[in-house]
Amino acid sequence: MRWEGVLEQKEGTIVDLSINGCFILTAHLVETGELIRLEMENSLVLWGEVVYQVEEMGFGLRFNAALGEEGQQIARLIEEQKKRDQAGK
Repeated sequence: MRWEGVLEQKEGTIVDLSINGCFILTAHLVETGELIRLEMENSLVLWGEVVYQVEEMGFGLRFNAALGEEGQQIARLIEEQKKRDQAGK
């Protein structure tokens, strides 16, 4: 996925996805409170706010208003990941 902040556009990996937010693995720095635009490979675009960061590892993002169609798409992604995880056991 790609993320875009105030100063940068970078790539990262989403981990720990929930309906409310996620953690993005990336070595690039952001500011707590910064508004971030996520663009996922499936064309889903979400906005969120940085709630914390771990230097040289990534940052936690809380989604802004993940309701309606966006919320349903996130829920589908979570279900798909659960199925992949269970198949891998």
